[in-house]
Amino acid sequence: EDQVMQSPEALSLQEGESSSLNCSYTVSGLRGLFWYRQDPGKGPEFLFSLYSAGEEKEKERLKATLTKKESFLHITGPKPEDSATYLCAVQAQCSPGTCNLYQNPAAGDLE
Repeated sequence: EDQVMQSPEALSLQEGESSSLNCSYTVSGLRGLFWYRQDPGKGPEFLFSLYSAGEEKEKERLKATLTKKESFLHITGPKPEDSATYLCAVQAQCSPGTCNLYQNPAAGDLE
């Protein structure tokens, strides 16, 4: 069964302290993994797209990495404005016209 699990559900950091969110998945044929940030009362904002194991992308204090079974969103030296909900989504290999983004049952909050 295809699954996406994100942990921890909530993460509280002191300013300047580094940490990571984990998104593990079991899907038949990964097509892509996506990270989003969501501020209260707003829609998700796209951060990163990763398509192959070993890929890394970086933007300001955030860095996303991808392995064959999981992805990490690393935050280095967070600032108050980084407080948000961070979400991962996975797209799996599928037949034409049947591709879906799998719902992530738990959002990762960074406070």
